[in-house]
Amino acid sequence: MKKISLIIAMIVTFSLSLNAFSLGKLGEFKFEKVNGNVWIMHGPPENPSVENEGFMNNPSFVEGENGTIVIDPGGNYNVGKKIVAEYKKATDKPVLAILNTHKHGDHWFAGKAFAEAFPNAQSYAHPNMIKASKDGEARLWYNILEGLSKNLKGTDGPFPFPTKVLHDGDVLKVDGHTFKVFHPERAHTDTDILIEHVESKTLWLGDNLMDCRLGGMDESSSVHGNIALLEDIIAQRNGYKQYDLYVPGHGPSDKMHKVIDPFLNYFKTVLKWAKTAYEDGKESYEVKKDVAADLKDIQHWDEFDRQMGKHLMKAMSEVEQKDM
Repeated sequence: MKKISLIIAMIVTFSLSLNAFSLGKLGEFKFEKVNGNVWIMHGPPENPSVENEGFMNNPSFVEGENGTIVIDPGGNYNVGKKIVAEYKKATDKPVLAILNTHKHGDHWFAGKAFAEAFPNAQSYAHPNMIKASKDGEARLWYNILEGLSKNLKGTDGPFPFPTKVLHDGDVLKVDGHTFKVFHPERAHTDTDILIEHVESKTLWLGDNLMDCRLGGMDESSSVHGNIALLEDIIAQRNGYKQYDLYVPGHGPSDKMHKVIDPFLNYFKTVLKWAKTAYEDGKESYEVKKDVAADLKDIQHWDEFDRQMGKHLMKAMSEVEQKDM
């Protein structure tokens, strides 16, 4: 009898491993309980690719008594179906709400798979995010992600646009859990919300914070704004508190200084050299090697070589605008 039970257990284990969300050498991905009722699947912090199927963010959920609240469900419909499958291994409770941190599709396109599995879930975002996405940002990101990962089939038609709005200072209560919303005017973009889960003392920062990679900035972004935001969080100003866990948009979650300091130092270093170049009448490319030398500890981060130069040009543009 014991032998039969062992064989059955081995078959079940083998069956589950076959169905795991696997990305080859990048590993297997599942939801893990990390802080109270908070579950996170930390994706590979690398640019979207065929290898990672366009999965690179940190889908999360908070588990309540009757259901869950999902934050940033993932980057496309096909990945989303795999994330939903892993979600169902972690809990049998339905999704009640989906909170989306900003307009970039690598964070919210998988909402379509969650909407199919849980049609009663309400999807929330800042009104700037909803407007920008409907005005063309969704299509832009679809094209970017499809070009890089070749895995966006089924993601549109239609896109999973959020229908509920969250403004700065809003407090959302769902299934006995409390979420406080922060909207920086301009940091990573002008569409972002940061989300505090009061009960577990967890803060989701979206792409205002990254670890192990650098991401792009556009006309709605601000180097000065991103620095000010992270400094406010560390100093616990403007409503921010001391949290037990800080969740970046990409990379591992951790304590405050472990996860925030490297990214904050990166932007402050870029801005320092932007000011130096501007004052000396130099172009950004003339100080790029100096910036890289100052940042040798994070040169291994994904997209460092490509994005740092763009961030330096962005910072110089802001310095010039402030001077004028």
